[in-house]
Amino acid sequence: MWRHAITSAGQVSLPAEVRQRWDASAVLIEDEGDRLVLRPVPVDPVDGIRGILKDKVTVKISTDEAMRRWREEDNAATERKWREHYEG
Repeated sequence: MWRHAITSAGQVSLPAEVRQRWDASAVLIEDEGDRLVLRPVPVDPVDGIRGILKDKVTVKISTDEAMRRWREEDNAATERKWREHYEG
């Protein structure tokens, strides 16, 4: 666990060992109400989508279709989180 200051510009630095462990140059920040969650995201989102869909797709799909599916899954996950937070 690390404690870091937030700059006046709203920035926080990730320790080098964390960036290296996760090979992260970008992160998603999720506000879960009582905590923030940082998740590493791939530099190339298409490669990330291929990894997400590798067990779901047995035929090759276009990049546009992969992006559509990723957005669909991401929107569904976000919707579930909002429902849990505001309705639960």
